[in-house]
Amino acid sequence: MSKILQPLETEVFPSVRNRTVMSAMTRGFADADHNATPAIVEYYRRRAAGNVGLILTEGVVIHPSADGYNSVPHIATEAQAESWRPVVEAVHEAGAKIACQLWHCGRISHADYTGGQPPVSSTDRAAEGINRQNDKPYGTPHRLTVDEMPVVYDYFVEAAQRALAVGFDAVQLHLGHGYLADQFLDARVNDREDAYGGSVENRCRFALETVERVLAAVPAERVIARISPSRFMGGLYDWPDMDEMLDYLIPRLWSLGLRVLDVSCANADYFQTSGRVIRKIRPMWPGVIMGGASLTQEQAEAELEAGLLDLVTWGRSFIANPDLADRIASGADWVPFDNAMRDTLV
Repeated sequence: MSKILQPLETEVFPSVRNRTVMSAMTRGFADADHNATPAIVEYYRRRAAGNVGLILTEGVVIHPSADGYNSVPHIATEAQAESWRPVVEAVHEAGAKIACQLWHCGRISHADYTGGQPPVSSTDRAAEGINRQNDKPYGTPHRLTVDEMPVVYDYFVEAAQRALAVGFDAVQLHLGHGYLADQFLDARVNDREDAYGGSVENRCRFALETVERVLAAVPAERVIARISPSRFMGGLYDWPDMDEMLDYLIPRLWSLGLRVLDVSCANADYFQTSGRVIRKIRPMWPGVIMGGASLTQEQAEAELEAGLLDLVTWGRSFIANPDLADRIASGADWVPFDNAMRDTLV
């Protein structure tokens, strides 16, 4: 049997029926109260019915101050969490597992999305460029003080607890893609002079404390962390001093009890970005690694057989092919992704 189609059974993560993972992708189809809708239920149900192993939801905002996008779902209240219960039930009925991605945008935002208050970040410098969500420059952020950081950690903890309470199999802490935690990790953004900036150890502190607080509150086998040391964000780039960062960060995530990493590259060539990172991480990480995004079936098989990946993520291919896992099993052609597919939730 194809390695992609074999189950993953491990004590450190919920068992999944095969190695295919629908990656987390922002879609923007929540209702006015930031709840999941019947259309969102059906969207995820279709992928589960197509035999996917694991679904990572779109980013779900952990608190109103963490938002930065139009019409994205939140999980900041019990009612918002309950709106996800039908999604989870539909996915489970179709035999798949589902994890809720917990999201804080940090400075990739604007006061239009954060209740009129400045977004927060490691820095007080605004992100460059125009925010495509409101066609305005990104907002000037408030530099988080050390005393304010535990409040943000609590947002992650409470969101994780709400997600697991409504039946999600796991949560994913979004620590990548230029969002809040990555704004501490990335030396080009983090200009602090306190214990959370400057050295590699200091720049990793916020992410590590976030993970530590969540793992103290929920079972470790139900937590994934997403990182993106090399990715596409308006161009290909790596964390500054990436090797030193990985040598420090990865063993410490393991020592905290984390066992599952999603090494993401956004919409980029895997072998130029996360594939290169995974080859650095694997010798340090005996746990589960997921990644992929741009791989062909043959490439995915090779990464699994080499022991570099345990689970393979696909993003746009799952938008274009709700039945992608079944297509892999049958050898059917994949429908190519088209940007027009972003405009509907099917």
